Amino acid sequence: MSQLPIDCLNDIFECLEDDIFTLHSCMFVNRLWCNASVRIFWSNSCNYSISSINTLVACLSNESKEILYNEGITNTTPTSTTFPIFNYASFCKILSISHIYSKVEEFLNNQKMISSSNAFINNNAIIVVQEMCKMFFNQISSLKGLSLLEYESKPIPTFTLYPGAMDCLKNLKELRCNSYLSSEIFYQLSKICHNISLLYMDYYYPHFISDGLADLISVQKNLKHFIMIQDYGVKNISSLITKLPNTLIKLSLYDFNYMSLLFIAKFSNLQELELSFNYNGDFIDFEKLSHVRFLQLQILKLRPALPSNELLIRFLENNGKNLKALYIGEGSGDNNSLYLAIFKYCINLRKFSARFKINELEMLKIVLKSCIYLKSIEVCCGGGLLSEKEALEVIDKYSHENISEIILYHQYYVQSKNLLPKELESFFINWANSITRKSLSLVIVTNDYRKGSLDKNEENMKIINKYIELSVIKNFKVKDFGYENYFDYY
Repeated sequence: MSQLPIDCLNDIFECLEDDIFTLHSCMFVNRLWCNASVRIFWSNSCNYSISSINTLVACLSNESKEILYNEGITNTTPTSTTFPIFNYASFCKILSISHIYSKVEEFLNNQKMISSSNAFINNNAIIVVQEMCKMFFNQISSLKGLSLLEYESKPIPTFTLYPGAMDCLKNLKELRCNSYLSSEIFYQLSKICHNISLLYMDYYYPHFISDGLADLISVQKNLKHFIMIQDYGVKNISSLITKLPNTLIKLSLYDFNYMSLLFIAKFSNLQELELSFNYNGDFIDFEKLSHVRFLQLQILKLRPALPSNELLIRFLENNGKNLKALYIGEGSGDNNSLYLAIFKYCINLRKFSARFKINELEMLKIVLKSCIYLKSIEVCCGGGLLSEKEALEVIDKYSHENISEIILYHQYYVQSKNLLPKELESFFINWANSITRKSLSLVIVTNDYRKGSLDKNEENMKIINKYIELSVIKNFKVKDFGYENYFDYY
């Protein structure tokens, strides 16, 4: 492998982008591997550690180093330091200023020669981050992603005025920020960035909405995915929403909602719609939206809250045929009519996620028998919902041959029925003995407090390892909540 051409190595190392430990070890194989892997390792600032900050300080210009020295942040003069082998800052493609702030504070706390008072650390963190931002925006040739989300009320430098910022930002594709970011920054970004494809906006009450935000949204020519989180009490943002271009193919709205959802109707090319609201009352004007046909819609996520069954059924009647993935929350009443509608209208589903109650076991059977193309099923467990035992028994007995992934999401702490090791083994024996079934991916979504999830039982884990070795299980993962990275903060 060490003899592979550089292009092949680049492709391999890009696949290791999320495996930081392996990627780091690749830098020590030989010079060729180092030159290829170091660029990938430093491409995402969210992977930076305290030692990374130390390296970046060494990369600062002599002018910046002198500022840090004069402020007592470092104890070495610019002339006494040597520059690293690589210009590491230039490799960065995804920059999270909040993460840089976080690691800089840790870096300063670890400096034994300075006081560790909160005020001292806070003030010096602002200085260090400002100097690092000058370096990043001057050295990065083309930034792909930028996160300006607030970190502990610390200021975001007016980086748009730094030398090199215009060239650095002109091809920006992803932007994450709070709605109350400096108007000056929004105005400057609206002059530079016209091809943002993903825009993530966080609206927090009682903060204001910066004047320049509407300008930034209105100049976007290629916006594909808009993500918005609304805090409780945030209102009067409808004027911003009207600025969104009809180029959107993905729309994600979270937490609270105080505006009519009818604006969604204008996005005729929408392929994915996610309305993750906390309350049923947040689905304002969903009655009108339920009549709209979205001919390209393939993924629909409505959870934890749901609109009324009547309105959701009408929406599925108009849009269910093309759906490939459906995620629904827990309704407040009898959901039988809803599940029957899914069976009737969503015949092409490949992935389905639901919160079946204990008395809705028959509905899970109907969905499994009816959705013949289903490849992945996610069942929420615990409390008044189905247990692992009940879910696996029904999936084993009624699922079609296409099912190759089971996700057990532990919504609540207590389960009505615990899964015994012999029952788990019986499930895998049946799966292995089926000629038509494929190797299985099993995912458990839980945390340390969910003591009833099957991964907490040592005997269960021995059984799972056994069937991994037998290739009955091709993939097994235990994931914490938030595994879908809804907010992807950077």
